[in-house]
Amino acid sequence: MSAEPRVELAAIDRSRLPAHVGIIMDGNGRWAKQRGLPRSAGHTAGEHALFDTVEGALELGLRYLTVYAFSTENWRRPPSEVKFLMNFNRDLLLRRADDLDERRVRVRFIGRRGRPVPRRLVELMEATEARTAHHDRLTLQIAFNYGGRAELVDAARALAEDAVAGRLRPDRITERSLHARLYAPSAPDVDLLVRTSGEQRLSNFLLWEAAYAELVFTETLWPDFDRYALYAAVAEFQRRARRFGRV
Repeated sequence: MSAEPRVELAAIDRSRLPAHVGIIMDGNGRWAKQRGLPRSAGHTAGEHALFDTVEGALELGLRYLTVYAFSTENWRRPPSEVKFLMNFNRDLLLRRADDLDERRVRVRFIGRRGRPVPRRLVELMEATEARTAHHDRLTLQIAFNYGGRAELVDAARALAEDAVAGRLRPDRITERSLHARLYAPSAPDVDLLVRTSGEQRLSNFLLWEAAYAELVFTETLWPDFDRYALYAAVAEFQRRARRFGRV
């Protein structure tokens, strides 16, 4: 999907919303470079895009939204940028926890929480999850130190541990039993996966959950994404014919 006409909320059929939308928030660095700014400025601008998108999800009535905030591969970035992102995500939770709580948004973090993620950041993540756990208007899942392959490895390890302990027979391992050991097994499968900035790849995001997702790619850089861009993606989703292997 390239640049598209503005789509208004009224154009969306609320009876055919995707149960779960995933977004790969890409293009912060390029947005900043185009403006002669440091990459950190792109990440800061991306915060506004994220929360305008959350507002759009609330207006639509979406139930699940998962955003790719920091991948297991992002540790390879320059140390100065990694340090900025750790501090930025910590400060973002401090700044925005009240807003999300007031809007009755349940916040979850999916991904590995051990080292090298700073312990203080993990504590804030867990505090935000506990504070918003009772909300059911929208579940916002933030994929942080997340990788789709890592998630499947962790699920396979859990299956192996249960098998060794005698809690699960190997011949009883099924898709359902593996799914139950994913990071957020109660979340529905992803119906719509959006990637910004013109890139057209999954980049190790929700590999299991997005097996049958409709993919929408937009040229819009993430800091320029907003609720209307979300509406456009949902409108495109509603134009698709989904067959799931049937004719």
